[in-house]
Amino acid sequence: MRIGVHGKEVHGKQARFVQQVFETLHDNGAEIHVSAKFLRYLKAPQSRKLKLHPFETGTSLKNFDFFLSFGGDGTLLESVTFIGKHEVPILGINMGRLGFLATISRDETERALENLLKGNYKIDERSVLKLLSDSDLFGGLNFALNDFTIMKKDTSSMITVHVYVDGELLNSYWADGVIVSTPTGSTGYSLSCGGPLLYPKSESFILTPVSPHNLTARPIVLSDSSKISFKVEGRSKKFLISLDSRFESIDESVKLTLKKSPFVVKLIQMEDGHYFKTLRQKLNWGLDIRN
Repeated sequence: MRIGVHGKEVHGKQARFVQQVFETLHDNGAEIHVSAKFLRYLKAPQSRKLKLHPFETGTSLKNFDFFLSFGGDGTLLESVTFIGKHEVPILGINMGRLGFLATISRDETERALENLLKGNYKIDERSVLKLLSDSDLFGGLNFALNDFTIMKKDTSSMITVHVYVDGELLNSYWADGVIVSTPTGSTGYSLSCGGPLLYPKSESFILTPVSPHNLTARPIVLSDSSKISFKVEGRSKKFLISLDSRFESIDESVKLTLKKSPFVVKLIQMEDGHYFKTLRQKLNWGLDIRN
């Protein structure tokens, strides 16, 4: 069994916790491959005894059985960039606070690993955005699990984003920017800008304006079979675009089109886990000081 691992910086108790997970995997015959970035934080003598294998961005992980992400949702999004089109199932172990994607707490990890090794889990497939452009952007990592954004840069002035859906003009947004979100990303930046929550299997994208000048410009839900293209104008000739947490600076001449990626991200869920349960826990639904 080959298992890939990525994580955020760890110290003290967190480092010992990661070490315990590695020992459990090693005792069950797993070959452990760790991102070079994460491996720099794991310098304990015990780690060297486990023969951890480093890998870099761009290394093919197609023969891996599982991938573990130690951190929050941001760390899991970084893990997706290592996996790419290979659809290796990811288990997100939450070392932070909220965690809509990394849902396994440290207290639940031992049981989760036991179920993982026994095959007692389910796969939650999540759709992915793919960016097409006439420029070489994002070093080939032109996909996003959460969202794509176009934002103003270096100015307090608004920008105008002309949005086309399957070649038809949807609207010209005078705003700080726009967000195109997957159902997975509906609990992120889009939600904070007034976008709706989407069930992961809804086969839709959300287009959400950021601080629009026209208050009737509201979020809209689009079919994920659509191709969404953009033309950007503004006083500044430079704009920011992002895929998840990765940013690039572009000018108004760059052509941008979004569509659904041919591959999915596979999130490992325990048998008793469900998206609705995560929403109730993370958003404190049903909690009231009166009860």
